[in-house]
Formats: sequence, structure tokens, C-alpha cells
Amino acid sequence: MAKIIIRPCQRLKGSISLPGDKSISHRAVMIGCLACGTTRVRNFLNSEDCLRTITAFRKMGVRIRKIRNELIIQGVGLSGLSKPVGPIYLGNSGTSMRLISGIIAGQRFRSRLTGDFSLSERPMKRIVEPLRRMGADITSKSRGPGARSQEYYPPLEIRGRGVQAIRYRLPVASAQVKSAVLLAGLFADGITRVIEPVKSRDHTERMLRFFGANISVKGNIISLKGMSKLKGRVVVVPGDISSAAFFLAAAALKKGSSLTVKSVGLNPTRSAFLDVLKRMGAEMQIVNRTVKGFEARGDIKIRAGRLQGIKIGPKMIPGLIDEIPVIMVMACLAEGKTIIKGARELRVKETDRISSMVSNLKILGADIKEKEDGVVIEGRPCLSGGDVKSFKDHRTAMSMAVAGLNARGVVTIKDSACIKTSFPTFEETLKQVICFS
Repeated sequence: MAKIIIRPCQRLKGSISLPGDKSISHRAVMIGCLACGTTRVRNFLNSEDCLRTITAFRKMGVRIRKIRNELIIQGVGLSGLSKPVGPIYLGNSGTSMRLISGIIAGQRFRSRLTGDFSLSERPMKRIVEPLRRMGADITSKSRGPGARSQEYYPPLEIRGRGVQAIRYRLPVASAQVKSAVLLAGLFADGITRVIEPVKSRDHTERMLRFFGANISVKGNIISLKGMSKLKGRVVVVPGDISSAAFFLAAAALKKGSSLTVKSVGLNPTRSAFLDVLKRMGAEMQIVNRTVKGFEARGDIKIRAGRLQGIKIGPKMIPGLIDEIPVIMVMACLAEGKTIIKGARELRVKETDRISSMVSNLKILGADIKEKEDGVVIEGRPCLSGGDVKSFKDHRTAMSMAVAGLNARGVVTIKDSACIKTSFPTFEETLKQVICFS
């Protein structure tokens, strides 16, 4: 079993570049495959989850090559995918499962999407219901006392038979559900509209427009006209801000730290973590801002500050869904109380991230109380060492590494191989910037 041993350090110092954004890498492959002509993807995240997406489209007949640091996709257009031989295995990638379901719903063939044990326990009702409304025939494992309360789990058996445009109001803000409906809407004759309760990350909308889709956004309403012809493009993927969060948090906590993270994505629906850093008291500056294609990016310079506890409410959660675990670590070491509410969505990620983080942080001596939809944390000057678990969740594992840098003793993170799903070079990158004297 893989493990990471983290020893407390004196400070973080230096400059790093991070792998490409995970969300954008997934979408670049999916939409590039549905476009006509060649799409070139630079700085693609070469992680287990993103490689599952490549494998899925290769099984559906798309030619995808990697030459040096560039991914080359020979797009087949909206009608060019072919029926895969056998099931499509997606490992632990919930993004692949949910978004590809939308694409397959619009096909004229049957497919079976499967995953590992963890993915097979993740709820899919949120995409099954709208895709069925659009006309897809989807069957899956189900559990629950009655038809209305049943939940659906992978594997998903999807029989595409033509979809129709719908108007769909999301019960909960979710970029993955929104994206599944919009991607299915590409194959519908008419206008598909998705209404969000609050704004979630908008990479799908931006990339669809970049590839030529007829899509508009007015407030929280996204409208997509189906059957648009997409054209291959060059996509330069920015550094992943969710991966940057672990390094920014660690530098903000360690007195004497001075760190620069280069060419990080600054999409406004993903930058709420930077607002949290400022509110908590970190010294931060963004330089070299630019826009390449459809996404803003820039270099983030950060110095340690005297961090204070804050309140994070439900409206902020969609923009922080991947960063809440490391925010919990920061809160444990900040002065005063931090309250996080409205984060129930964290209970249906790769693991129950509220439960996993509370369990681990208590082992290290944190004053943290678990609530149904969040946590209440009283900050302390320091954490203690100990053995913690990843719970097979990459963000839990990397968050505990940040905790370990600020502990009085050694922190051992068990079963850390899951980090490869999003950040294969995490340990190597961490070693570049930590100083022990």
C-alpha cells in the first residue's frame, strides 16, 4: 500500500508550474472528439482520470495521439462516434462517467459505462433523470425504499435513441450535471436550457463556445442550440487552480514562506479560493494576467499571513467544491472560529469528504465538529503528528499533506496512490519548495 510521510517544514519558497487543469483537460478531449478536424491540446493533465476519458473515446473510434507534450485528436463530428466493443471502464473518474453519459445519450447505439468500487458507489440519479427526460434509455443499479427515493449507481447501461431539447432546472448547483445535459443537447433539434440555482464552474460553456457551438449565457440560464457544427481548435490548458490550492494554503500557513505558482487558471467560477485566502489574511498578488483562447490565467504570488477564521455559506460552496478540504486544514490553524455551511455535496464525492477530513483532523488534535452540511472549527496554534488515511480520495490525501507540514510530529498518509487521479507529480513538486532549515 502506497503511503506518504510528511515531516514539518520551516517554510515554502520558490516558483513552480503545475499540471494542466483537470476539468478543462477532460472537456478538451470530449469536445475535441465531437468536433470536425484536428484539435491539439497542450499542457493536458496526464492523470489517471483524464486518461480514462481518452480511452473511452478511443473505444468509440476516435484517433487520439500524444506527440511530445501535445495531444492530437482527429475529431469525428457529432455523428462520427461508433459503438464500443465491450464496456467502457472509467476507473474512479466521476467526471468521465457523468459527462460521457450525456454524449452517449445522443448516440444511436448502446453502451455500458463501468468504474471501480469507489465510482460504483457514487450517485448518478442527478444525471439519469434529466437524460431520461431528453429521451435516453438508461438502466443502472438502484437502491432505495420506493420509486421516488431510489438512487442510481454505476454501471450505467445507456441506449441512445435520439434526444430532445428540454428546459431543466438544476435542483442543486452542479457543473457535472449541467455539462451532461448540455453535451446531450448538442444532439437535440432545438434549444436546451439549463437553469442553475447559483453559478457553478463554467468550463463547458466556455469551451463549447470556443469550438463554435451556438450557446448563450444570461444570468444563471444557459441556452444551447443543438446540431451546431463544432470545429477543431488548439487548446492550451492552464495550470489547475484546485491543485494550486494545496501549495497556496501551505505557504499561507507557514511563517516566512514566499511562493509563486505560475500560469494558473483564473476562471471567475473557480477563483473563490483566492477570495478565501484574502479573507483569512494571506498576502497574495496576481501578476502576468492573460487570456489564451477561452480561459484567463496568471501567476499567483503568496506570502504567509496571520490567518483568521471565517464563515463560508451555501452560496460560496459551488465555487469551492474541490478546495473545502484544504480550507478545513487552514481553519484548524487559523485564529478564531471557522463555520462552513451548505457543503452537503462533499458527501457524494470520491469519498464523504466531510467525514474523512473530520476523522483525520481529529487524529491530529484539531478542534473540529462535524455537521450534516459542513463543519465548525476552532483554530489552534499547531497540529500533532499521527497516521491518517486517504479514504481513497486524492483531495483528502493532499489536504492531509498540508496538515503534516504544519504538525509537531510526522504525519503518515496511508493509501496515497489515489493522488495520481489528479496530480501524479504532487510529491515531486512539493519537494521542490519545502525548506527544512
